[in-house]
Parts: sequence; structure tokens; C-alpha cells
Amino acid sequence: MFGDLLTAIVTPFKEDLSLDLDAFEKLIEHLIKTGTDGLVVSGTTGESPTLSDEEKVELFKVAKEVASGRVKVIAGTGYNCTRETINLTKMAESVGVDAAMVVTPYYNKPPQKGLYNHFRMVAESTKLPLILYNVPSRTITNIEADTTIELSKIENVVAIKEASGNLEQIAKIIDSTTSEFMLYSGDDAMTYPIMTLGGDGAISVISHVAGDKMKSMVTSYKDGKHEEARRIHLELLPLFESMFMTTNPIMVKAALRSIGLNTGGLRPPLIESTKDQERILEDKMRGLKLI
Repeated sequence: MFGDLLTAIVTPFKEDLSLDLDAFEKLIEHLIKTGTDGLVVSGTTGESPTLSDEEKVELFKVAKEVASGRVKVIAGTGYNCTRETINLTKMAESVGVDAAMVVTPYYNKPPQKGLYNHFRMVAESTKLPLILYNVPSRTITNIEADTTIELSKIENVVAIKEASGNLEQIAKIIDSTTSEFMLYSGDDAMTYPIMTLGGDGAISVISHVAGDKMKSMVTSYKDGKHEEARRIHLELLPLFESMFMTTNPIMVKAALRSIGLNTGGLRPPLIESTKDQERILEDKMRGLKLI
């Protein structure tokens, strides 16, 4: 439905930290040329907590226009408030996006029944396909396997972006859901292990600068070229480590600058990468001949 490699795209800003839509369009073209099958707009990597609803909808519109059917556009619409999530999902649907990705409600720590109700209510409010997003390192709350399995029975809950790092949980989800329900790795370094369990691909960050390699790893594994996929995974390990040496998306914006794509700064409370961090990252990128 969405392809093998989706990119959680950064949000470019001008010097005054307003949206830089020209840079956004250029970045989309770059990603399409380097293997991206789908764009996740206004996710964590897109600094969604600092974007207004109006800015998010503007990004959804531009992404849809620039993609022009070449790749899927998935709107990040999740909040820790069910009502606000429903409202933004409806706004995204009116723009014509292909799907919505809804993150686990953060901070208020709903129990599993509360999580189920949250996602069910969002699904019932829209005709869009929904991708669940489980990232307990940021939200505190984990969507347990049994909850995901129950949610997968809702017609338009079609996938999950799994960033729990819990391979036992991930294996249970894959084993207990239908083949139509997709599980994407939400952590670049976990993509290969998740593929070995039957995962469907990755919603990636390093695809901003190494999209061709990430796409090749996923498609190689699906084509039965398991040793080639393993080789690419091991080759990319230094980049996985350096790209996440500090809070995402700090380093990916630095990486984009190093390949000539300036996506601007970061909105507070995030801060710029240090010179030492940039030196380490660029060294790893040179080793992969990315710069």
C-alpha cells in the first residue's frame, strides 16, 4: 500500500524559523530521486510538537502537490488529546493525503484500554488508512502487542510504525495479524532485524542522505538476497550510530547541510548540532561516500 521505504521528512525553516516551503519542495524531489516510496509529513522528525495545525496542513498540501502521485503522502496527525487528533486527521483528509500516522498519546499515559479507544475513535472519524506509531522512548507508553493485534481488526487501521525496540513484541504482532497488516521499522538500525521477522520495510530518517542504500537493503531482503541485505545493514551501522548521537532531528539537518540541502535550524527547545558532532557525522558519511 505504501511501499518499502518511507521517509519521516524534516520540516525546513527559514532564518526566522517560519516554514521554508521552497526548501521543502526541493527536499521532496531529492527523496523521490533517492528511493523514497512515501513521505511522512509532520512526524517527530518533522518537529511536529512545534508546528501549528495551520502549518501542518500547509505542509500536507505542499507535499501532496509536489508528490503529484509519484509517492504516497502520510500526514502525522497525532496528539495526546483524542479530540485534537480527530480534528487534525479530518483536516488532513480534506487535503487529500493518502493516509494518517497517529502517535501514541504522550504524557497522559493512558492504559491499554484507553489506547485502544483513542485509536478506534480516530479510525471511526475518517476514511483514511491509519498507521499506528509506537515510540515509547518519547511517549512513555508502549502499545502492547495484544492491543495492536486488536486494533489491526479495525478496517482502516492498516499498519504500525514500531519503534519500541522490543523484537519479541514485534514478532508477536507479525505472527498474530493478517498479511495485509503492515509493520514498519521505526528505528533505522532495527530495520534489518525486523525484516528477518517478516517486517514490511522502514519509516526512515537516514533515508534523507542514504535513501538508495536503505531501499536496497529492504528490497534485497524481500528478493531473497539475505546476505546482501545483511551486508548493507552492517555497512550502515556507523551512520545509524552517528545520526542518533543526539536528539533527532538535530543530526539529520546537519547531514542534509553536508550534502548541499539546507533545511535551516531547529525550533526551540531543540538546539543546533555541535562542531564535534558534525565532524563525527561527516566522517561516517565520507566513509560511505555520501559526501
